[in-house]
Amino acid sequence: MITISKEYVVDILKGGQEPAAYCESGDTAVFETKDCYDDDDITEENPYGNHPDGLENPATGPLYVQGAEPGDVLKVEIGKIRLRGYGIMRTSVTDGAFHYLYQEKTARRFYFETNPDTGREGFWFDEKLWLDCDTMIGVIGTAAEGDGVLTITPGVHGGNMDCNRITEGSVLYLPVHVPGALLSMGDLHARMGDGEVMICGLETGGTVEVRVTVLKGGEPAEAGVLWEALPLLVSGKQVMTIQSAESLDEAAAMAAQKMQRLTAKLTRLDDVNSGMLMSLLGNLVICQIVNPLKTVRCEFPLDVLAAYGGQLP
Repeated sequence: MITISKEYVVDILKGGQEPAAYCESGDTAVFETKDCYDDDDITEENPYGNHPDGLENPATGPLYVQGAEPGDVLKVEIGKIRLRGYGIMRTSVTDGAFHYLYQEKTARRFYFETNPDTGREGFWFDEKLWLDCDTMIGVIGTAAEGDGVLTITPGVHGGNMDCNRITEGSVLYLPVHVPGALLSMGDLHARMGDGEVMICGLETGGTVEVRVTVLKGGEPAEAGVLWEALPLLVSGKQVMTIQSAESLDEAAAMAAQKMQRLTAKLTRLDDVNSGMLMSLLGNLVICQIVNPLKTVRCEFPLDVLAAYGGQLP
C-alpha cells in the first residue's frame, strides 16, 4: 500500500507539480494529513497563529494515477479515516455568520476519547455535552485547469468543498484535467455542521485511506455520463452534485441543474418528468458559506435511479 507523508503538502491544485507518489488505477493509497492550520499554527495560547510562513489549508499530495488523462474521471472510494488525538476551533472577526460577535480571535482545543458506553470516538464539548466524532474530508481534489486553484477555494476540480458527506464509505468522482489527475487531500474535520457557519469545523489531522480508479472518457457508461455532473458524490443512499459559486443562489441553481441532467440521462426521462422528480425528491443543502466561493450540494435517492435501470460506475 502506498503511503504519502504529510511532509508532502501543497496549497494549490494545479498541473505540473512534482508528484509525491505514483500508483496504478485500482490501487489503494493512504494520505497522512495536516490540519488546515498547517499543524498547530493556531493554538489556544496564540489564536492568531505562530508561523507567518505556514501554508493555508495544506493538502497532502499530489498522487499521480497512471493512465489518467484529461477527459477521464477519477473515482475515489474513501476507506478508513483515522484522527490524531485532538482538534481545534477558532473564531473569526471578519468571516462567517457570527464574526460581528467577536472583537478578537479565540481558540479552543478538544481532545478525542472513546465513549465507554458506545465505543464511539468523540469529545466533551463541556461538562454537560458529549459529541460523537463524525469525521469528514474538507479538501479533496484533482489538479484544476490552467494556473490552478488555491486549496482554500472549491471548484469543479473539487478542492475546499467542506461537504460533510465526504466521509468513510463514500465515493467521490472528480474530473481529470491533467495527466495523472494529481489527487491531493487534507483539512479533516472531526465534526462539522452543514454550512460551517462560524468559520471552521473541528479542525484536525489524521490519515485517509482511498482507492483510486480511472474511468476512461471514451466510455459513455462511465466517464461520459458523469462529466457534466462533477464533482459527484455517492454517500449512503444518496447521489449528490456539489457546486460552488460566488453566491449561494448561483451554487444552488448549478447543483440542481447538474443533478437534473444526470437524472435525465440515467433514467431516460424527458426534461419535464426528470424536473418533476427533482422537485419531489431532490434536496438542496448548504455545504459551506465561509470560503472564497460558496458551496451547495443537491441530493437525490439512488434507489430511484435504480428503479429506472440507472446506475453509476
